[in-house]
Amino acid sequence: MQSHPEVAVLRYGHRPGRDDRMTTHVGLTARALGADRVLFPDNATQAAETVRDITGRFGGPFDVERTTELNATIENWPGVVVHLTMYGEQLQSVDDEIRTTHREEPVLVVVGGEKVPGDVYEAADWNVGVTNQPHSEVAGLAVFLDRLFDGRELEQGYENAERRVIPEELGKHVVDVEDGDHAEGAAAGDGD
Repeated sequence: MQSHPEVAVLRYGHRPGRDDRMTTHVGLTARALGADRVLFPDNATQAAETVRDITGRFGGPFDVERTTELNATIENWPGVVVHLTMYGEQLQSVDDEIRTTHREEPVLVVVGGEKVPGDVYEAADWNVGVTNQPHSEVAGLAVFLDRLFDGRELEQGYENAERRVIPEELGKHVVDVEDGDHAEGAAAGDGD
């Protein structure tokens, strides 16, 4: 979220064909829950295009980058690195410390996509387990960002949106921001 030092999410690893949907959802979750940008492995072309498209239609600011330098990104990060893993320290034991550190320093959140090498664990300032049970990396990222931002990300606005979802008890209601027309049906589910 723009009022604090940067929060970036690094998707560590991507297996084309197998991880396309999950990698895309890492990016969408990062955007929707307050991160400033996502960095995908260079081979995650489709995921990057999808998240850019959603950002263009539903607003930002949010940046999408691809890199061949996953380890260098971690090693050269100008702030602190949080690696999300089910083997890490319990989130509830370290979230206050991470939140306090984030007031002064940018945070890189590393989300594994395949077997993460031991170097990543060693390079991280925190290895954090949202739960120490098997779970989705997307769920882990969502819970972590919500704890980092203390729920404030749920109220954030998005600039330059072409479309906006109108919350309703039932149904899907998407408004075209430019002329106020309603976009029906599947538009609300685009990017799923």
